[in-house]
Amino acid sequence: MTDAAEQGPTEAAAAPAVETARVRKIIHVDMDAFYASVEQRDHPELRGKPVAVGGSAARGVVAAASYEARKFGVRSAMPSVTAKRKCPELIFVRHRFDVYRQVSQQIREIFAEYTPLIEPLSLDEAYLDVTENLKGIESATQIAEEIRAKIKTVTQLTASAGVSYNKFLAKLASDQNKPDGLFVITPKMGAAFVEDLAVGRFHGIGPATSAKMNRLGIETGRDLRAQTLPFLQQTFGKSGTYYYWISRGIDHRQVRPDRIRKSVGAENTFSEDLFNSGEAELELQPIIAKVWRYCEKSGIRGRTVTLKVKFSDFQIITRSRTLSQPVASEAEIAQVVETLMQPLFPVLKGIRLLGVTLSSLGEEAEDAPEDDAGQPQLSLTL
Repeated sequence: MTDAAEQGPTEAAAAPAVETARVRKIIHVDMDAFYASVEQRDHPELRGKPVAVGGSAARGVVAAASYEARKFGVRSAMPSVTAKRKCPELIFVRHRFDVYRQVSQQIREIFAEYTPLIEPLSLDEAYLDVTENLKGIESATQIAEEIRAKIKTVTQLTASAGVSYNKFLAKLASDQNKPDGLFVITPKMGAAFVEDLAVGRFHGIGPATSAKMNRLGIETGRDLRAQTLPFLQQTFGKSGTYYYWISRGIDHRQVRPDRIRKSVGAENTFSEDLFNSGEAELELQPIIAKVWRYCEKSGIRGRTVTLKVKFSDFQIITRSRTLSQPVASEAEIAQVVETLMQPLFPVLKGIRLLGVTLSSLGEEAEDAPEDDAGQPQLSLTL
């Protein structure tokens, strides 16, 4: 890995200040098929069978799928009807978030034996900074192995872990040997590991951004690294800086245990403008579903629902409603959004974007963090 002094003029000028006094050891722990695994643990008759948590054979979406179901192509966020078609033997079970939260707390207590620097992403995954850990263990890999073993002993569930020198690479590493796996990305491996990955596998690059990159001929980390910082900033806004650095295996974000998410939202820009309420209602359904999936996974609930509308002339308006109690279901969000949307019709100009945000958040579980832009990271022994 190069430092700013070894880079060309453009890269050196773009590089944020690098900390030389302290390097980090980061672990990303991700439970394997968490909700489905809890159900199989507690219901022996489900073990070894394809299981979907949430939804039903007739309606709804899959919140989580067991590995047996994934072999048939069943995935979270998939409509239940599609999942059943892919796997006729699929068993649907109701979610039990109170149980998942209890297990999540057990796992959090194990993390806390090693470090107070724990940044939860949801009930089933978290970042840990073990650079200076409570047990004085030099090897982050050893800590990850101990944590995985303790999780299995305490919960009878398996976890996968990634170990690296920054958050971006640790998260990539935890996916490498799933399920029940451990993978380490050392400083010498970092930049090369990223080069051959499809950009769609990068944390922070979702399907829409990945598709946009592919249209621009950016399909791998190597392609992304070939782009200039000004181009990425102009094309992707403030996220362009993050993309520039992660394509080099560089990410200087801190593990932030006190980070509280203030809102959760989703939006979509349409290839053709919308003009009637029926079209808008149809397009809002997957947006609302995405927001609610996050709420269910993280345990977060909110009281304020906001509808965002961008018209064809790029005028943006928002309409909000704050409820006395946190929303309790996807259907309740949809109902509020509908009441906010209907007075807007008929419209005189087309709608090019719709978005839904949930705010005034509180937790049924821990608050989930957001990711911010990446910066350089130096090497260390893992």
